[in-house]
Parts: sequence; structure tokens; C-alpha cells
Amino acid sequence: MSVLIYIDHADNQVKKSSLEALSYGSDLAKQLGTEADALILGTVEDDLALLGKYGVRNVYQVSNPQLNQLDAQVFTAVIADAISKTGADTIVFSGNATGKAVAPRLSARLKAGLVTGAVALPDTANGFTVKKTVFSGKAFAFVQLLSPIKIISVNPNSYSVKEGSGSAEISSLDITVPAPKVKVTATNKVSGSVPLGEAEIVVSGGRGLKGPENWGMIEELAGLLGAATACSRPVADSHWRPHHEHVGQTGLAIAPNLYIAVGISGAIQHLAGVNRSKVIVVINKDPEAPFFKQADYGIVGDAFEVMPKVIDAVKKLKGK
Repeated sequence: MSVLIYIDHADNQVKKSSLEALSYGSDLAKQLGTEADALILGTVEDDLALLGKYGVRNVYQVSNPQLNQLDAQVFTAVIADAISKTGADTIVFSGNATGKAVAPRLSARLKAGLVTGAVALPDTANGFTVKKTVFSGKAFAFVQLLSPIKIISVNPNSYSVKEGSGSAEISSLDITVPAPKVKVTATNKVSGSVPLGEAEIVVSGGRGLKGPENWGMIEELAGLLGAATACSRPVADSHWRPHHEHVGQTGLAIAPNLYIAVGISGAIQHLAGVNRSKVIVVINKDPEAPFFKQADYGIVGDAFEVMPKVIDAVKKLKGK
């Protein structure tokens, strides 16, 4: 028996969230006294043998080009077959869009226990108990898995990537890919240098910026920091910014290392999407803004006065 880690990819490259899952899965395998293997569906340009640096012994690949685009039903069938062929009994996903779509279906198909939103390695001293977030990150739950096959999806940016040395052996799996029941007629990709879901730094703006014409300072600071840009729901609803930048309970939930909120009051719905950020910095002229209660650092001041000073300070630090 072994730990099998699903590798997600996009634009022919392995996603950062999958490197976190690889590190988690390989550490779990060591804890269980077994081996860690990985599974990738479709084709990528990355050298898969290099994934051995993250602790996996084998990388199993089903290199059918049809699998380059997510179809949750097809992926579930293929992964279930791969589990049968490899004999894995613990499956690790990243808790990204693919993991959220596939892991529950796989759980039902295999009658396997599932924990989503895991934030730490399981406690295996007495059973198999996994710590996870609940209530939009406001609390933790400890879930014990009793099934023979166990599935864990790991919250993005909750487990550090651990890179060592080594090379993985690449093996092809001969698996019949079922015909999809859904036909994709077009794919519209969001442009931008830093994908919001995988960004380590995010600069976000709210209604305090007064209009889309003032978004230049958000983009300038983000550019200096190598960050992604985001916004609150009212901003997206007002069409100041595209909806794919909306973070919050009804938008994208993120967990960057640094979240900078400019002109956002911090309603509970917004906090639900960003409260897993490791460090939160708030800039708001209202000292009573709820966001200050959640912030690690806060600046009470007008964004139009504070942001130019912050940008100048970052430029000096970077020698620009």
C-alpha cells in the first residue's frame, strides 16, 4: 500500500499547489512507513522526473491529451482505475478547483473517507485523525477516517513546499479514458502574470478607492511586489473590476502569505475568503472598520495619501 498524490497542471506546467500536495503526501508516507507516488493526467512540458525532489518514488502518467482539460466525471473514473492498478490506499489532492470537483466524486465511487481543507498531517498515533478548517476558516475540526481507502485534500498554502534531491521514475499507465458527457466548445482564460489562487502576495481594493480610474495604485504596488490584484464584492458588482478578482465568501477563497487590503471595510463575507492569509495589512481611513480587528498591521489614513507613500517606500527598498 502507498500514498498516491494527484498532480494538477495548467498551461503545460505543474501548479504550485500540487508541489504543496507532493510535500504533504511524501511527509505522510514517511509517517506511515510507506512510499509516496504521484499521478498526472494528460501532458506537460515539465520534466516529471524532477518531481522526485519532493519525495515521490514514481510518477504515474496517463498521457491522453483528452485529459488536459478537466472533466470531473472522466477524471474520477481514470483516477479510480489508477488507484486500483497502483494499490494506493491514501490519496492526496490539493484543495483547488480540480480537487474540489474530483475528490468528493472519487470518495463516493470508492466508498472512501474524505477530509477536505486539511491543514496539517494526520495524527496516526491512535487511528487516523485529520485537522481541517470549518465555518469558513473560523475554527478547526478533527476528523477520524476509518475506511480502508482514505482521501485528503489539502488547503492551498497551508503546507510548505519541501524541496530536496532525487529523481522519480516515470511510468505510463494503460487506462481506458471514457468518452466525456460534456463537450467544451470554448475556453476563455483570464490573463495576468500571477494567478490569484496561487499568489503568495495579494493587493486588494474596495469601495474606498471611489472608482475604477483610481486602480492604478493597486496595480502599481502589485507589480512592485510581484503580487496578484483582487477586490471586494461591491467593486466587482459595480464592474470596476472583473468578477474573477472578487475574493470573499461568494468569490474566491485565498490564503496568501501577505494580503494587503486598501479601502475595504472588512465585512464578514469578505473576511471569510481571506482569513487564512498568514499576514493581513489593512489601509482604511475609518478607525472603526471591522477589518482592523483581524489585521496583523493597520494604517488609519486616506488611501490616496497612504498608498503613494507605500509605493515610494517599496521602490526605495527595491532600488527603483
